[in-house]
Parts: sequence; C-alpha cells; structure tokens
Amino acid sequence: MELRHLRYFQAVAIDLHFGRAAEKLHISQPPLTKQIQDLEAELGFDLFNRTKRSVVLTPAGQAFLSEVNQILQQLDRAIDIGSKTSRGELGQISIGFVGSATYNILPVMLQQFRDRYPDVRIELHELTTDRQLIWLREGRIDIGLIRPPIIERDFNSQVIFQESVVVALPTNHHLAALDSIDLAALATEPFILFPRELAPGLYDPIIAICLAAGFSPQVVQECIQMQTIVSLVSANMGVSILPASIREAQRQGVVYQPIRSSTLSVDKLATIAIVWRQNDDSPTMNRLLEIALRKFE
Repeated sequence: MELRHLRYFQAVAIDLHFGRAAEKLHISQPPLTKQIQDLEAELGFDLFNRTKRSVVLTPAGQAFLSEVNQILQQLDRAIDIGSKTSRGELGQISIGFVGSATYNILPVMLQQFRDRYPDVRIELHELTTDRQLIWLREGRIDIGLIRPPIIERDFNSQVIFQESVVVALPTNHHLAALDSIDLAALATEPFILFPRELAPGLYDPIIAICLAAGFSPQVVQECIQMQTIVSLVSANMGVSILPASIREAQRQGVVYQPIRSSTLSVDKLATIAIVWRQNDDSPTMNRLLEIALRKFE
C-alpha cells in the first residue's frame, strides 16, 4: 500500500464519482479504478458498492475513510512542520547577550524576528562575553551579542552596533551640573569599572582615553553587570565611563554626561558584535542572523 492509494481513495470517497475524482487528481478514470481495485484487494474488503448509476461507501469503507482522513491530516501537518522548520520559521533559538544590549540592539532585533517568525520559541540568556563564548562552544546558545574582540577560530562574528561612551556621575557630584565633562577633571575620582577579562574590547579603550587625558583611573570597585555599576555610582561609591545607551536605564541618583575633548574621539568606542559558530547550518539561526545584519549593517 502506498500513500497515493489513500489519497485516491479519499478523493473518490468525497465525490462518490470516479470520473470527477479522476479529474481532480489529474489522472484518467481507468487507472484510478485500477488503483482502488488494487487497494481493496490488498485490504481484503470492499470500499465501495458500485452500480451503473451510483457509487457508495460500504460500512467498511466508511470506517476506513475516517481513519484515512486522520492519517492524511497528520501527514499534511507533518509536511507543514517540516517545511517551516527547514525555512527557519519554526523551532527554537537560544540567544546570549551582554546586559547593555538590552538598551540598544536586542529589543529591535527580537521584535523584528518575532514579527516575522512568531512560531519560533526564543530563549534568552544574559551572560558576560566570556561566558557566551563558552556556552556557544558547548552548544548551549546558538548566537551571541558580545563585546569584541574575539580570537576564537571556530566562530564567525561581525560588529553590528557602535556608540560613544558617557561619564556616569552621582547627581550630587560637583561636576554633575555641567553640560559635558573634560576627562582630566576625573583624574582624582574613584572609578567603578567591570573587570578587563570580561570585555577587553570596551575596557581597553576606556583606559586608553583616560591615559590620553593624562591619568590612570583609580579603580576602587569592579562589577560584572553595568546595572550594578550604575547602582554603585548612585550610592556615591565613585564614577564610571559607560556606553551611551546606558542612559536608557534612567536610574535615580545618576546623571550621564557626554565627554568634552578637542583631541579625544569617543564616537564608536563601545561596540557590540554578533557571534555564531562556523558552519552552523541551523535555518532558524540564519534567519535571525539575516535580520541582525540587515538591520544594523
């Protein structure tokens, strides 16, 4: 018994007319009649009672049709699921991201992906850059939003977002009322930064602009999450230099001021890259990658 036998039987059972069923199936009537006869011979019972004027289902044919309808519905559903999965329209994707990505690229990327592929289940994991690379290598996430650089040979990456940095100050700081901050004015201030090993691609440029301004920052506290840094700034524990999009956090007790300098450039100092495994042929991952690269190229 082949699948076509079931479809032929269903077509005849719906129309109860071999000629009309043959037209819908785009075959001639004699082969259709032969296929139904072959099916009945294999089953060992009649599916139709035929006369010159009518074709009706036998009781066995009616029972068989009910089951065949379910089988073909399940098959059509399986074909649809397989087709959508092959196009990346169905399935699951796991995304890692640095916390600061929630203030810029992540919401836009997720909204566009969700609008286009609503049937894909999304898992989100806020992780530092180093943890994302470990999880990516282990297959625990499919794609990551990290702070470059990346030296992993097994990964592909591309910078998709660049922004300037700002100074975060407590609202009662004597420099907080200024329109912009000269970095040299922070030479004696206690700094709160994140550890270099977590994101050297951001840490090193921040240290570099401080050195170019004539001082090495006095780091009194290191924090993994930028939100924690902002909280400590609001508690008068020190100042910090952070990506400009952190202003979206709107934390009470903190002000964010642009950096003023005629010699230093802070534009595009903070970057976020998207990273994925080489030779990863996951359709869903590639659909997300297409959206991210097209949106932020």
